[in-house]
Amino acid sequence: MNRQAHEGLNRALESLQVWKESFGEWETDSTLSLSDEKVKAVFEELSQRMQGNYPFHHPVYAGQMLKPPHPVAWAAYAMAMTINPNNHALDGGPPSSGMEKEVIAELALFFGYGDSFLGHLTSSGTIANLEALWVARQSNPGKKIAFSQNSHYTHERMCEVLGVEGIKIPVRHSGSFDFDSVNPKEIGTVIVTLGTTGLGEVEPLDQVLTWAKQHGARVHIDAAYGGFFRTLKDSDLIDGTQWRLMQEADSIVVDPHKHGLQPYGCGAVLFKDPSVGKFYKHDSPYTYFTSDDLHLGEISLECSRAGAAAVAFWATLQCFPLQENEGFGPIMAQCTRAAIKAHSLMESSDKLKPYKKPELDILGYFPVSDSIKTTSEVSELSKRVFDTGMKERSFYLSLYRVPASDFIRLHPGYEADSEFVTILRSVFMRPEQLDFVPELIKRMERAF
Repeated sequence: MNRQAHEGLNRALESLQVWKESFGEWETDSTLSLSDEKVKAVFEELSQRMQGNYPFHHPVYAGQMLKPPHPVAWAAYAMAMTINPNNHALDGGPPSSGMEKEVIAELALFFGYGDSFLGHLTSSGTIANLEALWVARQSNPGKKIAFSQNSHYTHERMCEVLGVEGIKIPVRHSGSFDFDSVNPKEIGTVIVTLGTTGLGEVEPLDQVLTWAKQHGARVHIDAAYGGFFRTLKDSDLIDGTQWRLMQEADSIVVDPHKHGLQPYGCGAVLFKDPSVGKFYKHDSPYTYFTSDDLHLGEISLECSRAGAAAVAFWATLQCFPLQENEGFGPIMAQCTRAAIKAHSLMESSDKLKPYKKPELDILGYFPVSDSIKTTSEVSELSKRVFDTGMKERSFYLSLYRVPASDFIRLHPGYEADSEFVTILRSVFMRPEQLDFVPELIKRMERAF
């Protein structure tokens, strides 16, 4: 696949060079010139320093949400960056702006918004959520924004940035939101996370939609991590109930630079009601005169944005459609099966035990031993296994902290002698990990 990407990139660069030369002969200014020796030395050192990274590309890495971009994506991104388009105003990158509108339309159709929507790419999921919460504040001024205790910390932080009071809703053991703890008259927006970044939990969108309609609140979906799992909504791999309701929400955020095979940074925000564009209205003395068509900067809080991100995502969607049986569906299915397989193997292991059943492709688990009786001992052994893998370069995991009360409820055989418990966590973002899971578990079992 890298060969295909390299060959495709080389052909594209040659074609672009012909286009560049069509405007007439010119020479690079001497101030920009470098010797071959200098360039070679810099890239040799760069190559060595980059090898200090963890092996994000390899199935042995089952730690954080770090997924290498597809070769088609990084090749398209690299090609576009030789021009360096800016998707703020149309004259900053007419082709890449067009591609951004196309991919946003595909996302809107994928999430069920159809032809009526407003949206654009962002530099990250954090900025995408910031924009969604900003529109929520403008839509319901003076109202609070509510989110669950399991939601991403960015929501609380962005509420502080926006000067809006954010409140956490407790989550019952069943997974439902405890709305009895809030005053509905104070809530303007409720955030639902479809795929939490902790353990990949899918929050009850159906319950929140019903509550929000009763009390006149907006609903925002944070699907930054989980959005692409909608391709499996009609499969037997996940419970598709919440995924089939996404089109009922007022806004949706997704991160193509997570499961969308894109380089950082590429987020996206979509609004069901295009009239929220009125909140973005502003004037610029020099950027919006080249066309009467919509400039993306007119519906974005960000100004300069890499047009290359749109080019890369566009190229990826040409190769991998957002469908269950073609493109992204089979990829997401493999990742989900990897977590299910790991859960099954750990259930029969005498050294590893799953914390709870995975809903998507993230699995929490912990090491077990006859001598381990308390939550603090579980934490200590988890950290030891984590450190062993890193030291020996045999596997790469992440650590996750859960309340001891939740741990004891799910695993009553332990004594709670600490407020929190540190367990192990794996994000199976690479489809290749489905075949590698048995070996990964063997390596972990040998670590203690």
